[in-house]
Amino acid sequence: MFFYLSFLSKDYNFLSFFRLFDSILFRSIGAMITALLVSLFFGNMIIKWLYKNGYRDIVRDYGSIGVNDKKGTPVMGGLIIILSLVVSILLWSNLSSAFSIIPLCAIVWYGAIGAKDDIDKIKYKNSDKGMTQLTKIILQSLFAIGLAWILTDSQLTPFPEGIVSRITIPYVKGPFSIETGWFYMGFIVLTMVAIANSVNFADGMDGLATVPSIVTGSVYAILAYLIGNAVYSKYLLFDYIPGTGELTIIMAALFGAGLGFLWYNCYPATVFMGDTGSMAIGGLLGVTVILVKQELLFLVAGGIFVAEALSVLIQEKIGINRLGRRIFFRAPIHHTYQFMGIAETKIVQRFWIVSIILALISLASIKIR
Repeated sequence: MFFYLSFLSKDYNFLSFFRLFDSILFRSIGAMITALLVSLFFGNMIIKWLYKNGYRDIVRDYGSIGVNDKKGTPVMGGLIIILSLVVSILLWSNLSSAFSIIPLCAIVWYGAIGAKDDIDKIKYKNSDKGMTQLTKIILQSLFAIGLAWILTDSQLTPFPEGIVSRITIPYVKGPFSIETGWFYMGFIVLTMVAIANSVNFADGMDGLATVPSIVTGSVYAILAYLIGNAVYSKYLLFDYIPGTGELTIIMAALFGAGLGFLWYNCYPATVFMGDTGSMAIGGLLGVTVILVKQELLFLVAGGIFVAEALSVLIQEKIGINRLGRRIFFRAPIHHTYQFMGIAETKIVQRFWIVSIILALISLASIKIR
């Protein structure tokens, strides 16, 4: 909304101040502050509403892992994050850009999937009675297929000609990429489903998924700004993609929304984000890494999420299904450390530290090329 005020400065000299609303940096700061204030202002009201209406967490009891202190905590706190993001995007983004509309749709779609999963768990009072894994993957894939169709259609794609189906290889000199042709559509679906679920797996302790999400988002905010700038992208040997600066604004909003949610979610949590929040964040990060054409870099920038997802995959598909035994004490991997007797706060803070280190390594890819 505010973006369109910048046009007034072109017609009326006394409104020259409105030129600021054309600035990516100014709108990013505005989006971050807006998301933070919305989450802080409406957070308590949403938490009280969730508690009053019985939307409380159904904890899976691991026996040796104490869960009694978690029982009764309101879940679906991801509504705070979604509200903050949507309000901030509507206010500060260029809503005529595909780089704004696609992330906005991803937040709503994946957030709705997560909300349905949370509601089912609460309804049946069993954390294993949510949506089936197959159902979630199908619903996630439907959005991803639509995204793939839009991005590969010559009339609809926001990408410049010649780079649509190319996958960028990080840390390799120059804008080095691999042409994948029609296989790129499948790659988009795989990327979206993998990232959405990896963030979901990481949401298991107070604040565990929140900080790595905003740290990873910060990496892609910087990349989106550089790639969307003709001068910087040329100097740094990136493929220039006009319009990605809008993703910088959205990632800034994620930073503000994440900080605001952390106000309530830091140990001991007043509310859990639930699948509502983790799916929404996962969907948002998924479309962002695809729209800036830096999908493979997520293996480093989102290393925490990758490790959590791999631990579940190894435990279930290799350990239990193939070998008939557990490989880890528990999966996702953060529960293994908890099983070993490490305090929850220490696990979470160490994951935060690792996430920041991985973010710095990811940013090094800008020059190690």
